[in-house]
Amino acid sequence: MIFDAHCDVLMKLYLDPGKKAFQSKNGLHITYPQLLHSSSKVQLFAIYIPSYLKPGQRFQAALEMVNLFHQQILDPNPKLKFITSKKDIERLSEDEIGAMLTLEGAEAVEEDLTKLEILYRLGVRSVGLTWNWANAAADGALEPRGGGLTNFGREIVSFLNSKGLWTDVSHLCENAFWEVIEAADHPVASHSNAYSICPNPRNLKNDQIQAMIKKDSVMGITFVPPFLNKKGTAGISDVIRHIEHICSLGGENHIGFGSDFDGITDTVQGLSTYSHYDNLINTLLRYYTEKQVRRFLFENFFERFPQ
Repeated sequence: MIFDAHCDVLMKLYLDPGKKAFQSKNGLHITYPQLLHSSSKVQLFAIYIPSYLKPGQRFQAALEMVNLFHQQILDPNPKLKFITSKKDIERLSEDEIGAMLTLEGAEAVEEDLTKLEILYRLGVRSVGLTWNWANAAADGALEPRGGGLTNFGREIVSFLNSKGLWTDVSHLCENAFWEVIEAADHPVASHSNAYSICPNPRNLKNDQIQAMIKKDSVMGITFVPPFLNKKGTAGISDVIRHIEHICSLGGENHIGFGSDFDGITDTVQGLSTYSHYDNLINTLLRYYTEKQVRRFLFENFFERFPQ
């Protein structure tokens, strides 16, 4: 079973309206037929607001993506089930797949906690405070200032704690990361890799990874080539290198996957669509036990599901 903590299918559907690519076999990196035939058990779908949208447009875009989630992902596909809790996952039958909403960046809530509560009521169960730049909540990984949480950012974390939701540290700058680790009850990194293996500002340094482990959190290894190998191209062996490094820090039970499929243009060789997860699984089984591989693929994220 596979628990994938991050994809951008909703963004693709939003930017290219009218096409039912999710129904076809090859229209996106992740499609319904691929999920159905590739051991998927839980897929998280991110609400990401394109940076060109202005204040006043962003929350509306988030609502439109929620609508697309129902219209094009859930409604036509009876084996996909809307999940908002751990119990929902446990209730899935053998041939059913859970689909959950997440929020990538606080731009969507436009400095209004009421909007965040509305998204929570609509099913969002994990929230990342930033994308790469600064917003009203915090500074992102590529923001030169590198500041921590704002007062509004702290209000968001407090809200997430009160509802028992994940606070996603992926995309945060270092100072904001450390403040979230201190303040959040349920931090998670949906799609981040190891900085010491590939020194990209989106990756986590050893002390950050160790802090995640100490907090009993999970880190989703992502299939973004520039986050896997500083050459910019990557293969499955690079994914293994990041896993092995996190294991060396004591993180065997804190590793998962967050593919970032459909949020990337270049892909890992041999791992360019969801259907290629089998290639990754076969490679993992050459280096790790079946129990370890089950933990990486599903159990580590599932066990930390906060509700």
